[in-house]
Amino acid sequence: MIRVLAPLPLLFSLPAFAQEAPAPDAATAPASDEVVVTATRTPIAADRVAASITVLDKEAIDRAQDLSVAGLLLRTPGVSLSSNGGYGTATSVRIRGAEADQTVVVIDGVKLNDPSSTGGGYNFANLLVGDASRIEVLRGVQSILWGSQAIGGVVNVVTPLPQSDLEGSFDVEAGSRDTVSARAAVGGQTGPLAWRVGGQTFTTDGVSAVAPDFGGREPDGYTNQSAQGRARLELATGVSAEVRGYYANGRVEIDGFAGDSLEYSRNREFVGYAGLNVDLLGGRLRNRFGYGYTDTNRDNYDPARERPKTFDAAGRNERLEYQGSLAIATGWNAVFGIENEKSRFRSVSPSGALSDPVPEPARGKAELTGIYGQVNGVVVDGLTLTAGLRQDDHSRYGSETLFAGGGAWALPWGTVVRASYSEGFKAPTLYQLFSEYGNQGLNPERARSWEAGVEQRLLDRAVTLSATYFERRTRDLVEYIGCGATPDPLCVIPGTDIARWGYYDNIARAFARGVEATIAARLGSRVTADANYSWTEAENRSTGSAYGNWLPRRPRHTANASATYSLPSGASLGAALRWAGKSYDNAANTTRLDDYTLVDVRGEVPLSPKVRLFARVENLFDEDYATVYRYGTLGRSVYAGLRGRF
Repeated sequence: MIRVLAPLPLLFSLPAFAQEAPAPDAATAPASDEVVVTATRTPIAADRVAASITVLDKEAIDRAQDLSVAGLLLRTPGVSLSSNGGYGTATSVRIRGAEADQTVVVIDGVKLNDPSSTGGGYNFANLLVGDASRIEVLRGVQSILWGSQAIGGVVNVVTPLPQSDLEGSFDVEAGSRDTVSARAAVGGQTGPLAWRVGGQTFTTDGVSAVAPDFGGREPDGYTNQSAQGRARLELATGVSAEVRGYYANGRVEIDGFAGDSLEYSRNREFVGYAGLNVDLLGGRLRNRFGYGYTDTNRDNYDPARERPKTFDAAGRNERLEYQGSLAIATGWNAVFGIENEKSRFRSVSPSGALSDPVPEPARGKAELTGIYGQVNGVVVDGLTLTAGLRQDDHSRYGSETLFAGGGAWALPWGTVVRASYSEGFKAPTLYQLFSEYGNQGLNPERARSWEAGVEQRLLDRAVTLSATYFERRTRDLVEYIGCGATPDPLCVIPGTDIARWGYYDNIARAFARGVEATIAARLGSRVTADANYSWTEAENRSTGSAYGNWLPRRPRHTANASATYSLPSGASLGAALRWAGKSYDNAANTTRLDDYTLVDVRGEVPLSPKVRLFARVENLFDEDYATVYRYGTLGRSVYAGLRGRF
């Protein structure tokens, strides 16, 4: 860290034309109407970002009417999703064909992952849209700023701070399968204090987790209660303190291997943050000192067993961080920092018989310290170059140094050209190391990627076209290996003579490449439309019979389109289409998932300047499809409700 900070005194002596530094915080609200990205850890105009990104503001979130964040993400380029049933069941999001656990999820600036899950990733099942005011999807390897795990990309969810003395909002809706969702939030500014709190409750009878074709008959319901809040207190000029929190408690009914059952799962998530912001040198150097805490508890139950609890897991992260933002000169900024993360996990699968003692839980812990720095600057008018370094020091794997660089050139005639290169590193998870299937001889996963793209704006920005090509190579992927009849020393729990079903090992290499193309248009004052197409070729490059096979549950071709027509009265009518090509459910590519097309329609009618009536039909033509073999999906669904913004 001394090496990183040593040049700063020289920078402080620069002339007074240096600009004010951007806020060093991924949860910063945009200060203008231009499209601003905060998933880069500081707000920056989208035209200066070298990587591909999609920004959904509050207007776009409301217009889509999706209840879950995963549903919104699925409409963006390069994203695929798989779910083990309806609402609340295990939901995996993959960006550009990367593994589901290679995506970093950030809620109000706090990185959220579960150290007790298999891959240490995030389960999107319980993440409802709630009070989100912005959702950003930063595609490609982003390990420089976000560290281990950000090989696929970053999803940044931001809730708002109030802009007036008192403000509020609510959404209430109901629909098919006795689904009911109610959300409300209120906040305000009182002198130096700005605050906002909100909550949501959601319930549905759901559909059978196991598809009807495989014997699923009874519906599997889901309930979720969540709350979030933010507060910021100005202590003095340039000094402020912040607290943020998010909590979700979900219960979902699941089916067993044999089909319908009484089994259910509970998931409780908590995210907390406390920070101090200090501006120095008239705002040219802005500092943030923060403490983040995440706690995830997962429990599975089978009431038909003598001992109902079948699985108990808990994961916890504690993160201390410093982040600085420096205005070097006009158009030149640097972001740098150091963060220390301590992770712990506990996991146990008790026997169903009360006569069998509950085994000692598997436990593990790890510590990771990362130092990073990134500089971006306007070299010539419109051309922004970015370069960054990161060094991670893992308690088990030592040091790893990563590099990323790129540029974005906004040309006067409405063209933006982007290109970037980046490296990624992901240490094995605590579950992969220390669980009953663990292997402490694992190596970290590593990735390298590059991309190049162009964006063109026409007709005074009424039409925007873009296309991006990317490649990513990943090695030492950690995979689960099932134990068979062939003798294998790793098929015994280390330190014992107890046989096990399988273990984790570094066996895989993967290669992904693809093209993402988008178009967005405003046709007069009444019609808006957008569409995107993604070709994602994600292949297994491990030696052996699986070489060249498609990676599971990743369709090579996906497309989305939507259009909205607005009436002079303020009412609107829209439609959205989602098409996904075929994919395979297993690594051997013997179980095929067919292509499918989903059509949604939606509409809104203003009842007053601040209250709107809305309705939608999802999966209008009742398409029968699957994202995971044997598991069900939602058929035609109808919803209606009220939305208020005050």
